[in-house]
Amino acid sequence: MRCKIVGLLLLIGSSSTAQDAIRNTGNMQIHAGGAMTGFGNFSNTSTAVLLNNGSLYVKGTLTNDQVSMAAGTGTLYLNGTSAQSVTGSAFFRTYNLNTDNTAGITLNNDLRIAGAHTFTNGLIATSATPNYIVYEAGSSHTGSADSRHVTGWVKKIGTTNFVFPVGDNTYERSAAISNLSVSAEINCHYYTPTQNIFNLQSPIVHVKANEYWQIDKISGGTAQITLNWDHSKVAMDNELISDITVGHYTGVNWNDAGGTASGNVTTTGTVTSNAVTTFSPFTIAYKAFPVPLKLISFTGVRSPGVTLLQWVTENEVSADYFDVQRSYNSVSAFTTIGTVDARNAGSRELYDLNDHNQFQGIAYYRLRIVDKDGQFNYSKIIAVTENDINTKGFVVLNPARSAITIFNKTTEQGPFNYSLFTSGGQLILKGVVNIGINGSTVLP
Repeated sequence: MRCKIVGLLLLIGSSSTAQDAIRNTGNMQIHAGGAMTGFGNFSNTSTAVLLNNGSLYVKGTLTNDQVSMAAGTGTLYLNGTSAQSVTGSAFFRTYNLNTDNTAGITLNNDLRIAGAHTFTNGLIATSATPNYIVYEAGSSHTGSADSRHVTGWVKKIGTTNFVFPVGDNTYERSAAISNLSVSAEINCHYYTPTQNIFNLQSPIVHVKANEYWQIDKISGGTAQITLNWDHSKVAMDNELISDITVGHYTGVNWNDAGGTASGNVTTTGTVTSNAVTTFSPFTIAYKAFPVPLKLISFTGVRSPGVTLLQWVTENEVSADYFDVQRSYNSVSAFTTIGTVDARNAGSRELYDLNDHNQFQGIAYYRLRIVDKDGQFNYSKIIAVTENDINTKGFVVLNPARSAITIFNKTTEQGPFNYSLFTSGGQLILKGVVNIGINGSTVLP
């Protein structure tokens, strides 16, 4: 290692990482191939000069008060094992950066990268001041993922296309800029949920309610915005690809920023806007209402000792599961007797569940259909009976539309008396029907 240090004050003592601390008050130069390591906190004072052309390892707090620090050609490693922070009165500038701390790093000061940033482990948070992780002209990053990204503000300077490695601690939800007309300074932050979702300007009829990106232009010209969806992370609405566009909030309404989308709403995809001149919140928007899950049918058939429940759906995209619920009065006291996971395969689906509970009289059933975002709705209520020997073998086709059909599954033939009740127990029809063994009839 070749390390030139002029006027350096080295303080040995305890720190948050239980390692040595170093304080530079003079001129510190780390030459190519050299490394400074083995200490925790590092402080660079206002009278100091730091030039890193090698490797600087910091496991604790990084403090910088030096104004107009040169980037050098070396790499700064933030590789502590407990939470770290970057602070001071002036930004810290490095050529390359490697962040490797599963406990996380907080920026209470700007951290600027002139070369390449490698995300190895851990999240990077920025303070609410705000402070930024700044990617200077020509810089880049690699390795970002759900477990390693920025949970605050990212700034990009220059003319090159760029992907903002932003997210929400749980998932990385990046956004990208491309085709910049001139050199620009653009900031980005990811937020949930989307604000002002009912302020819409035609042709926008709906916006993605669970996420948006605040993208602000400090300087520059035009650029295109690319947003993405990942249904496995943040639920995507069931839309036709041709109806997906980029929504741009202008302070009054969500407006159409244009765009071309590709992908599959059940998995992943992207949408890229037209060239925009003004910046602010952006999210995925739609020019048609999302297609809801369609419940084709929900039926129940009572055989001796068991109720056979079946339902058919279409357009499943963001469904999570179905709660099958039962009651004995159809008004209150519905309880969940089983849960079936939704398949979200994008095709017509058939589900079934058997209820082996014994009862006398009428049992009522309904579905509680729960989406991935926690929203839910109920199906219509169906009823089955098992009152006595004379009714055990009768099946009512349910739901009924223009007519009510009764099937005789007993070993006897009619005539039979019948009574028809509403789900609330009100008698609405009764009479006599003649049905043969294994026969059926339509109620008059």
